[in-house]
Amino acid sequence: MRFSIFHNLGAPGRLGEYDVVMNEARDFARAADEAGFWSIWYSEHHFGHEGFEITPNPVLMGVDIAAHTRNIRIGQAANIATFWHPLRLAEDLAMLDHLSGGRLEVGVGRGLYGREALNLNPSADPRDQERNRALFEETVAILQKAWANEFFAHHGEFYDFPAPGVKWQHPMSPATPEFTNAEHEITKMALSPRTLQQPHPPLWQVIDSPRSIESAARNNFHGIFWLPPVSALKGRFELYRDVASETQGRDVPLGEGIALVRDVYVADTMEQARAEFEEAVMTSYRWITHWRGLGNLMEEGEELTDGHRLDFDFLLSRNQLVGTPEFVAEKIEELRSEISLEHLLLWTTHPGLPHRNARRSLDLFAEKVMPQFAGLAGALR
Repeated sequence: MRFSIFHNLGAPGRLGEYDVVMNEARDFARAADEAGFWSIWYSEHHFGHEGFEITPNPVLMGVDIAAHTRNIRIGQAANIATFWHPLRLAEDLAMLDHLSGGRLEVGVGRGLYGREALNLNPSADPRDQERNRALFEETVAILQKAWANEFFAHHGEFYDFPAPGVKWQHPMSPATPEFTNAEHEITKMALSPRTLQQPHPPLWQVIDSPRSIESAARNNFHGIFWLPPVSALKGRFELYRDVASETQGRDVPLGEGIALVRDVYVADTMEQARAEFEEAVMTSYRWITHWRGLGNLMEEGEELTDGHRLDFDFLLSRNQLVGTPEFVAEKIEELRSEISLEHLLLWTTHPGLPHRNARRSLDLFAEKVMPQFAGLAGALR
């Protein structure tokens, strides 16, 4: 069983002390590294003056965290690939792979918020899902080409690399068949640096819909799931397994290649855990469900009705791991039993939760929950 950290940084009312929030994030990452967590993941969001999602660059965040840790792997959940120029993203991630000593896990997503997409790349407008998806797929294909090949070219719907008609003639950069033609026009280009991990670091995609699940499995991407209850996750996990098995030509075990984000808070008593965590986690869900609704929180076969109301009791039985070490361990064992979960990402640092409380929960999880699953590592690769 692998345990990792999902760190979607939020600090409403504290943007004036962003440096303090960053120091808390470093401290949390160092503690997770020392406790033996496998990886830590940062999200990408922009223009969040409300303070709920305040990490605009998970690559830059990863560089800083890599410099303050030794073993924990560094991921993004996710780089919003449609917002980036693909060559810039390829270069920056390759540098992070080198600066971290090969600890990079690359996570990518398509983007949800219009105020981000339309001000960063109008082609990523989430109101046009087909165009957004096509842009995402082409961007990721460019990343893979750039990392895996000494020289590469790409000619697609959105991007044309190298740009046609550009000439390059310099005695210190001799012409080669891979680089320029007889007229000295650049025909292929090279990324510098390429990634330390070859042909490229592991690729992950935040997924939920059947189409995204099938696409990720078919392209050998690991999948990151998040909201649904375990009963609704089972079919999603099975779909990923079935498509991955067909793609890889082998029987992929249920749960292999998949990680699940869960809200996790550990305290000495059930009452203390709820009292300390409820308002912070509800702050996140009030923000999130305004955009997403409650549909992703339904049990398998359950229909969303006007009678459903967002509160902590509604969430508790569906996707919360909040309570004593014994209770949290039981919930993890349920996930292992029902969907063969191999990799759990803990989201503890919800907006408004005091850093000392987040650290205490992390320490309790590492001391009293993790040892119960020692030796149960899954085969993610």
